[in-house]
Amino acid sequence: MATEFAHTLPMRPVETNTKPRFAVPRNSCDTHFHVFEPGFPHVPDPLYTFPDGTLEKYVLLTEWLGVERMVLVQPTYYGTDNSLLLKVLRKVGPRCRGVVRIEDGATDKELDRYHEAGVRAIRLDLFARSSWPTEDIIAYVRNMAARARPRGWHLQFYTPGTIVRDLLPFLGDFEHTFVIDHMGYMKESDGLAPADFERLVKILDSGRCYIKLSGPYRLLKDKPLSAVEPIGRALVAARPDRLLWGSDWPHLPNGQRDTGELLNLLADWAPNEEDRHQILVEAPETLFFTS
Repeated sequence: MATEFAHTLPMRPVETNTKPRFAVPRNSCDTHFHVFEPGFPHVPDPLYTFPDGTLEKYVLLTEWLGVERMVLVQPTYYGTDNSLLLKVLRKVGPRCRGVVRIEDGATDKELDRYHEAGVRAIRLDLFARSSWPTEDIIAYVRNMAARARPRGWHLQFYTPGTIVRDLLPFLGDFEHTFVIDHMGYMKESDGLAPADFERLVKILDSGRCYIKLSGPYRLLKDKPLSAVEPIGRALVAARPDRLLWGSDWPHLPNGQRDTGELLNLLADWAPNEEDRHQILVEAPETLFFTS
């Protein structure tokens, strides 16, 4: 799947982010952010210029929004070199967890070291494997689940909505906990239909599936954020206990996005305080902080 090279914009000053419109509960968690620091090797052909998204800026943002916990997700920019992620986990401590990308041949010793540092999931980049036949993708998913299972980790799917659609028959019976990033990434512009999204929502009832309320702007092209509200509301109405919120900071490639505005979408999608507590506190606790 071809992706255009992007020039990233600098981060907006933290105090210009909108404050939350609701009381952010204690132990709330941002389950999807990235960090970029000078001096760490990136992949040979990154998809974007070096972002202005340092750990220092991110921590200031969490304090501004009242978010106490966080999950660092390995970005494509650093490939399977998780050295910066490990450094961040050591620096921030137990209120931060990690999601790594790994090579097929990663050793058990390496994965055990990740677990000790605070890693709790493997990120599967299915954009990079979008040309594979579905049966090959399924074999890859099963292999990664076998690596994750001994440590109690789950899998996170970073994948085009078209592949989500093609994997739904498999995922409905998949006996391993998994998270689908970015609301399923089911973009109308990629030919996804409402019926495909309805089938995805039904997968939530399997009890193994979680969906991340992150990156809504990825679905919209030139539409306003309000256009994704029916999707957010439908997910919350189905299974708020199987949803996670993620900022997708630093919002590549647009660092000028208002993270507070994104958090405030929960006020509309999940107006019930108990539902927001499940999304911001309870589901992250289950996946990232119970072991």
